[in-house]
Amino acid sequence: MATVTITGENFEEVVRSNDLVLIDFWAAWCGPCRSFAPTYEKVSAQYPDAVFAKVDTEAEQALAASFNIMSIPTLMIIRDQVVIFSQAGALPESALVDLVQKAAALDMEEIHRQIAQEANERESASNGATAQA
Repeated sequence: MATVTITGENFEEVVRSNDLVLIDFWAAWCGPCRSFAPTYEKVSAQYPDAVFAKVDTEAEQALAASFNIMSIPTLMIIRDQVVIFSQAGALPESALVDLVQKAAALDMEEIHRQIAQEANERESASNGATAQA
């Protein structure tokens, strides 16, 4: 599958309707971004069930800011609407392939359970602090 462009307008729909979304935050003036692009495109062809998306940080400054993108290229992976990976820097092909395979193999039921447990713990801690006040 070829890469798709994500904008502020289509971000939610792309993430909501796809199980595995990889996002390359990039800009045309960025040399490492341009160097990473062919690798990203090549690996995308190997995983037709995943969405390989690109966000132009110049055109989509608000979207990049919402994810605190400070350096580009930054690769982010979202699985079942949960950000499971975010790292700045271009990756070699073998590392990108390994990352996609690991992301696809994650037990998302366990991830969602952990998220719910952490939310409950935060809520309990917040309620405890309120009760003490």
